[in-house]
Amino acid sequence: MKLEDFFNQANIVDLSFFNFRNAITAAYFANENLEILKVNDNFRSFFPVLGNVTNAYFPDVLEQLGVPGAQIETFISDINSKGSVLIPAIHIPIDGEDHVYSLLSARTHDEVFSYLNGVQGQFVNRTDEWHLRQEREELLEQKIRDREVIEEKSQRLENLATRLAKYLSPQVYQSIFSETGDQPSAHARKNLTIFLSDIVQFTDLSDTLEPERLATIINSYLSEMASIALDCGGTIDKFIGDAVLVFFGDPESEGETEDALKCVEMAIRMRSRVAELQKYWQKLGVSRGLHVRMGITTGFCAVGNFGSEQRLDYTVLGSPVNLAARLQGAAKPDAILIDENAHGLIEGHVSCELIDEITPKGFVRPLKVYEVGDFLSEEHRERRRQLSRVGKRVEVNVIDSSDIRAAIEELRQIQEDFEKQLDDSSPDN
Repeated sequence: MKLEDFFNQANIVDLSFFNFRNAITAAYFANENLEILKVNDNFRSFFPVLGNVTNAYFPDVLEQLGVPGAQIETFISDINSKGSVLIPAIHIPIDGEDHVYSLLSARTHDEVFSYLNGVQGQFVNRTDEWHLRQEREELLEQKIRDREVIEEKSQRLENLATRLAKYLSPQVYQSIFSETGDQPSAHARKNLTIFLSDIVQFTDLSDTLEPERLATIINSYLSEMASIALDCGGTIDKFIGDAVLVFFGDPESEGETEDALKCVEMAIRMRSRVAELQKYWQKLGVSRGLHVRMGITTGFCAVGNFGSEQRLDYTVLGSPVNLAARLQGAAKPDAILIDENAHGLIEGHVSCELIDEITPKGFVRPLKVYEVGDFLSEEHRERRRQLSRVGKRVEVNVIDSSDIRAAIEELRQIQEDFEKQLDDSSPDN
């Protein structure tokens, strides 16, 4: 006779299930054939649709609760092969609402009481935790979407700013976008150095060339002139057809003398660059090449925003601007004329020749006009960047100076091509 025969089976099962009676989980005990013998009160309250469950096959109970078939198969497989089951999330609809439970089950073994050998398990209600996790994931997803929207809008703004920057001088662009108030800054009276240039007989050129070719020529010219102006610290006011208006001394200034010297340096570099590009433009149909006249003046001007509420222009106004236009018009091709105010600032640094004393249209007194040669300092001249080289056997001329590194790569490719041709033509091959 076995020890278990001296005890009441029902009492022993009740005693073994004592710890689960008041558990906050939905606990059950089934025999080895997965037939439910005991459930606690929470099991019945969790799943009222089941009623008072006894002697029911546990997988059938899971099916009645609406547990997916794949999870039921997982339960049967794991409890038989592994002796334990852990299903982290089971979605069970109760009263039209989605509830989430974890199911933990394990086979029990007792050498004394064989009727305690079976399956013991519990459902843990994870619904609140699941909802919190879902809300967190939704917030994270929304945060990701918001970040993507912000990045997209930032990229669009950056692209817009990049395109807008091409229509403004960098100094003006920086000045506008650094404004903290709603109203643009008012104009001011400043002593500026003004530069104005145009292409000689540009009207004849525009009449003889095809529009597409003319656009290529004028764009390359203006691109190179703008690059030099910015490199010298000038504020590009505007392009008026082929004319270029640049001023020094606003919004940044290093002093009147330095502003005038920078302007003259810019004009000399522009003149040299035009000479370097003559062959390129001649190949595009400008048989006589391009020749430029330049005028430079120094004087007090009104500078700032001018226009209407609908359209503003950051520009300069005043007699120095008009005088620069007169000097530019009076200059010979490839000459740089300056007024006596500018000459007074650069004298001693730049070689200049007094060529005339004129009374320009709109002015009441005669003015001395000087033609610019070059800087007196040889060291200063040697510091200038040269974009053309002429050797005994090779001539190199950079057409587009906006990306010198790209030009260097092209030269390397040309070198490699020549070396390959040389190797292919070698007698050993």
